[in-house]
Amino acid sequence: MMQQQAAVFRALADPTRRAVFERLTRGEASVSELTADFDVTQPAISQHLAALRRAGLVSARHAGRNAFYRADPAGLAPLVDWIDRYQAFWRGRLRKLKSLLREMDE
Repeated sequence: MMQQQAAVFRALADPTRRAVFERLTRGEASVSELTADFDVTQPAISQHLAALRRAGLVSARHAGRNAFYRADPAGLAPLVDWIDRYQAFWRGRLRKLKSLLREMDE
């Protein structure tokens, strides 16, 4: 699980990869369509897509010689799990802080 979380964080750390992922959440696209949407080369888009696929964030559908990519929301599960864990941690900490501040005011 930790390796998958790290892969998702690494993949989304790059601003262009984040933008490609966000673009794919709006619908399927080919490499050529993505290249036209971004100011990067086709090989760079292909590398970004490969990183997103390794992280489980993107899947591909092949039709003839073309591949069409789409965001795979299930790939965000490790990120959501990580956020949930820390959200619970901080809620508990904030409750304790509020309680302490009330005690200090009395």
